Amino acid sequence: MQGNGHIDGFRSLVAGVLLLGTGVVLGAFGAHGLDENLSPASRAAWQTAVQYQLIHGLAIFVLGAIADRLPAGQIRGHAAFLLGAGCVLFSGSIYWLTLGGPWWLGPVTPLGGVTMIMGWVWVLRWLWLARAQATQPAG
Repeated sequence: MQGNGHIDGFRSLVAGVLLLGTGVVLGAFGAHGLDENLSPASRAAWQTAVQYQLIHGLAIFVLGAIADRLPAGQIRGHAAFLLGAGCVLFSGSIYWLTLGGPWWLGPVTPLGGVTMIMGWVWVLRWLWLARAQATQPAG
């Protein structure tokens, strides 16, 4: 946190909390509110969506929490965006399909998965650049 009221990684912190909070709600809905006539495969898909949402929500929150500790913040922000967008596409399309959404949402799920993978590649890039910047001599 900086003295000017600015919190490094604030957007990532908020996005992470929103994904985590809605993930808990959707997990509870999946356990107690889904139609009992849904197939086991649909219930398993819902659970997978919840797991990915919670994992990526936590990852985005952590990226925000450590934003002030490592340089190359713009790349960190891009990584958080890719993880969040991928999570919304991936998990969101599964939720909607499970609830009877249109068939054309099916291809959105792997697009979300690829976007999350790109986000993890960007996290690795951020860590690599932050390490390189940290090992440069001062001056």
